[in-house]
Amino acid sequence: MVAYLEHKDLTNEVITPQREQEIRDGVARVRDEVARACAASGRDESEVTILAATKTRDVGEIRVALHAGIRAIGENRPQEIQIKAPLLASDIEQLGVDYHLIGQLQKNKINKVLGIVSTIESVDSAQQAAQIGQRFVSRGITGAAQKVFLEVNESGEMSKSGCDPAQAYEQALAIAATEGVELAGLMTVGAHVSDESRVRAGFAALRDLRDKIVTSEQPGTQHCTELSMGMTHDIAWAIAEGSTQLRIGTGIFGARAFI
Repeated sequence: MVAYLEHKDLTNEVITPQREQEIRDGVARVRDEVARACAASGRDESEVTILAATKTRDVGEIRVALHAGIRAIGENRPQEIQIKAPLLASDIEQLGVDYHLIGQLQKNKINKVLGIVSTIESVDSAQQAAQIGQRFVSRGITGAAQKVFLEVNESGEMSKSGCDPAQAYEQALAIAATEGVELAGLMTVGAHVSDESRVRAGFAALRDLRDKIVTSEQPGTQHCTELSMGMTHDIAWAIAEGSTQLRIGTGIFGARAFI
């Protein structure tokens, strides 16, 4: 992150009219694509949330997306959350925006996101969920829990993070029973291939896992309803396989100038 922070001010709140229109057009295009995919799959648009993936995007860019109708945003790094959250706080509160962490979370960064994000999507083990739960409980908040998704590496690609699918069911049941967290859903990144059948097979496997978890009727599993799967390049495939949340970056903001 340090590399691109040297070149981009993430706290910037002023953008050009041209850039504002680009983002508004991006939101409109994505919403149209979601509508078409839902119609083709016999689903209602209201079943699918468009989450704007805001890695490297500054406050001004994110604010335009929110006022263009986006109601969920996701950051990859806790450091970016700390930088942007204070400046976006009023927009998030007024518009009812869900704030997610969609990237990896190290143990020493847990306290940096608790109380700010509504959901942590990148939990890959019951052990990590326990660490989050312990920190949440220690804050003294009663009658609540930190929402988390179990990230599952359905593609099996070594470059991707997430729980081994063979262990995911057991891990999910353990997370669901963990004090201080609520297992709210599952997350995966589609295989990085152009083969539709392979990508959809991974999405279908996550959906089947979700259904197995919910029907197990084990403690806490009743909340596991969300499926965070699908990005800019595989929106239609994800919707066809039951996605309830798409993580869209490029489709809204354009290609990133920084990694």
